[in-house]
Amino acid sequence: MKLLLDEMYAATIAEQLRNRGLDVAAIHDPEYRWLEGASDADVYAAALRDGRAILTENVPDFRRLEAEALARDEPGPALIFTTNHRFPRGDAATIGRLVVALEAYLQNEPEPTGAVFLKPADA
Repeated sequence: MKLLLDEMYAATIAEQLRNRGLDVAAIHDPEYRWLEGASDADVYAAALRDGRAILTENVPDFRRLEAEALARDEPGPALIFTTNHRFPRGDAATIGRLVVALEAYLQNEPEPTGAVFLKPADA
């Protein structure tokens, strides 16, 4: 599965996952930097266009976009949600915990559909 990290995630997460052989891009990577500050609808459309799932904490907005696409009988990207509670942005260990959890998830779910909440690997 190909994955796009929403802008609340550091590009280093995508870099570490690419070093592990996974196809992960971040909005802060040069090829997606045009999405920095863009609307969620633009991020959603870019992920769909590029065949990427989206990792985000923004559950309400991306669920709304998903529902709107379903109502129009249109496809949408798979959505992987996290929370600041499970993966606190202020915690120095969060990047490593996200990398481990995403690597495990991506290796076990090669083509997910719909939406899931990512859990830490130690949960």
